[in-house]
Formats: sequence, structure tokens, C-alpha cells
Amino acid sequence: MTKRGYSISQMSEASKISKKALRFYDDLGLISSKRHGTNNYRYYTQEDLLAVPPLKYYKQMGFHLGEIRAAFEVGSNTSLTALREMFMEKIGALREEEKVLHLRLTSVSDWLGLLHEAEMVLENSLQSVSVKYIQPARLLFQDQIFNLDIKSAIINMEFTNYVEAVGNNITGPVIICFSSIEDRIKDVEQQMQILQKNIFPCSQEQTRDFGGFLAASCYHIGPHETIRDTYRKIQRWCTANNYICDKNVYERYVTDFWTTSHEDLFVTEVIAKVSRPGSVRVIPGP
Repeated sequence: MTKRGYSISQMSEASKISKKALRFYDDLGLISSKRHGTNNYRYYTQEDLLAVPPLKYYKQMGFHLGEIRAAFEVGSNTSLTALREMFMEKIGALREEEKVLHLRLTSVSDWLGLLHEAEMVLENSLQSVSVKYIQPARLLFQDQIFNLDIKSAIINMEFTNYVEAVGNNITGPVIICFSSIEDRIKDVEQQMQILQKNIFPCSQEQTRDFGGFLAASCYHIGPHETIRDTYRKIQRWCTANNYICDKNVYERYVTDFWTTSHEDLFVTEVIAKVSRPGSVRVIPGP
């Protein structure tokens, strides 16, 4: 092997590593420089330069500098078993990181989708009733009593504690199923279910079906205190178009207290399951 020596500037140029980083690696013992006897300048050998690609590859695999130094030390002792154990441990750690990144990416992507939806609704003032098919999904849920405090129902401490207790995380819009349209219009206490998409798998008992039906849908813009106007609009539309509403109803919160303190920017989708008089209703199987 060539005996060529490199000054720290030349080493930096050849390795594409800054001089500051080279000094740091030197202090850690990862790429150790030598010293000229007369002026004590750092210099590097070809052997030192060839230590750079493995170092960069270990960094690519996610090893921290302390782990890289340990791996180099293990490798120098020709202990392949110990090196294999280090890699197995790293795979376990990376899988945990992958789980966290999946959680974060899913949450951020779903929230971004809601912001796009809200912007579209607000910019176009979409407040007309339409009939649509709600795609089926299984959502994490909890039965509760709606005590007329809509903010506490949406930013729901009880549900938050429940999600943590079952070892899961949630994403996407909060959805509340109210047991009675009329009670919601009258603003009286009633049974409700809070639903939200779970990120990680959970037991069948912790989830319930949402969607898979035809619905009258209408966006409500603004404070929740005036949402009864949107309910009445849906009822009038169903009467005019010969649809029958189910007793219960869903509110899907696109933007709400989670997103902004400006109630003028609140967007809520009201979803009422509908059918035609005399139509055949399919009963879901067990």
C-alpha cells in the first residue's frame, strides 16, 4: 500500500469530510491522525483515508459515533459473533424508530389532508346537502354521555386516556356519533360514541364499523352552537328528495378546537345515514 501522507486539508478534500469533523473523529479515535515531529502538524496515511468509507457506511445504517467506535474495536478483535450481535441489536432499535416514524408520518399526513379539505370547503363555501357513499372503516371507539360541552367532547380527555390504556395511537378526524338527531337539535344530553382511526392494530372489541352506507352529507362552517341549522337543512333536503334519515347522526370534525381558536374556521361534516321509503335494507352479517 502506498505510503503517501495527507495533510488535514488534503484529507478533508479527499474524504469530503470537514476539517472540524476530522478533528472530532480524531478525538474519538475513529480516524486517528499522526503528528510530524518538527511542527506537530496532523497528517493522515492512506490507511486512514480508507477508514472513511466504512465510517460513512456505518453512519448510513444509523449507527451513532460511539456505536461505530465500538464496532471498529470489535472488528479489530475479529469477533464476528460480537459484531453480529451489535447488528441484531441495531435492527431492533431501527424497527422501533420505524414504528415511531410511521406514527408521526401517518399523523402529519392525515392532519394535512384535513387542512386541505377545510381550505376547499371554506374557499368555496360548500354548505349544500349532497348524497354520498361513506367508505367503510373500522374505528377505535368509546361509549360516553354527551353533556352539552362540545369542546370537551371533541378534545376528549377520557378517550385520550382510553387510547393510551389500550396501547394505541389515533389519527385523522374526531367523529362523534350522536344517538338522536332530534336531541342534538334540541341540545339535550344523550348517548354518544367517539370514534377515531387507530394507527396500530387492535382487538375487534375495541373497534366498530363506520361507513358502508349512503348518507346525506353537509358541511357546517363556523361555531358548533349554530350546527342545528345544518341539521334542519338536512332534514328539509331529505323530505324534499324522498329520503328517510336514521335516528342517529355523525359529526366529523375537519377543523375544530384541535386546529384553531378561530371558530369562523371550524369545518364540521354532518353525516346522516339515509334510505328510500320501502327500500330493501341489508343487515350486516355477524
